[in-house]
Amino acid sequence: MAMKFQREAASEFAITGYTAGAISVAGVEYGHSLRVAHSSVAAPWAVTSFAEITAATVADGVTVAADIVLIGTGKKLRFPPPDALSPLRVARIGFEVMDTAAACRTYNVLLGEGRQVAALLLVEP
Repeated sequence: MAMKFQREAASEFAITGYTAGAISVAGVEYGHSLRVAHSSVAAPWAVTSFAEITAATVADGVTVAADIVLIGTGKKLRFPPPDALSPLRVARIGFEVMDTAAACRTYNVLLGEGRQVAALLLVEP
């Protein structure tokens, strides 16, 4: 299922589309897992499967100051082990876990509200 996102005010950091195998940010399509944030361009997130969401990959993925981090777990909602989210707890950063499609939508809503938001988005083939 493909989704196109429309925004009233375009942002170079907004997610503009999502399919099961790709995410578009500012019109550029990426076919791999991504980290996106309110203040930085999209970058690869070194996760290719849900099992690879660990404390190390979460810590490596959050490279900007954010009040909240959304974790997109792929095609379906799955909860990573509690220790995988410990870097966010230690840094006192709020987080939400959801499927990647929901994380993309929520990211844009929070971005549109001017929030300091980041997202770690698993893209599964």
